[in-house]
Amino acid sequence: MTPSSFRTTALVTGASAGLGHEFARQLAAQGHDLVLVARNASRLAETAEDLGRRYGITAEVLPADLTDDDDVAAVVERLKDARRPVGMLVNNAGIGLLHNFEDNHVGEEKSHLKLHAETAMVLTHAALEGMLERGEGRIINVASVAAFLPRGTYSAAKAWLVSFSRWANMAYRRRGIKVTAVCPGFTHTEFHDRMGMDKSVAPAWTWLRAERVVREGLADNASGKAVSIPSKRYKVVAAVARVVPARLMAGPARKPR
Repeated sequence: MTPSSFRTTALVTGASAGLGHEFARQLAAQGHDLVLVARNASRLAETAEDLGRRYGITAEVLPADLTDDDDVAAVVERLKDARRPVGMLVNNAGIGLLHNFEDNHVGEEKSHLKLHAETAMVLTHAALEGMLERGEGRIINVASVAAFLPRGTYSAAKAWLVSFSRWANMAYRRRGIKVTAVCPGFTHTEFHDRMGMDKSVAPAWTWLRAERVVREGLADNASGKAVSIPSKRYKVVAAVARVVPARLMAGPARKPR
């Protein structure tokens, strides 16, 4: 750990479970103080207490539903607080929709798009203000290898996030800001359980562990990479997707279990 990164405060969204929890854990292990954001206040409090005790860091809790404008505004306010600067932002909060586009309520689709694209953009904009003044900062946008595949509105939203991250990394790298889109494939977290997906449809070899995804994502961000695709298997998937016709890469329609 470099002297400039020691005790930097990292704000992590979706921090109560899954990849967000693992980002918080690994950042705490590196010595970062934390601002933990998620809807579940009780789980956030448990996470903050646990990480503070284990790693001797300060973990602040900020309950928020990031599809709600008022809650997003509260997180923006925290990111812009010059008295308590945030040196790293991890836009991790996300949801999945089980059914095909035509079967989902348009309200669900709007919330889905807002969380993955609009909220990530708004929080990035807020974080950049202080980072640019200080001349350093790190931003991770958790996307998905689905961004490279024609797989409905989830893929479309994540493709936007990858494109945005690539541009932001080019635009702000010379000013000390590193921006990375982390693009995992299937990962053992609560994400697929919450959306009701039958996880047995994906072969065992396709599943990654959260620890690996976060470790590789943090390392790629630290080195200044615009896109991080954890594991060789998913690097191959992304590479193949660039040359194979889209109709061959489209997945089967998902059905409830």
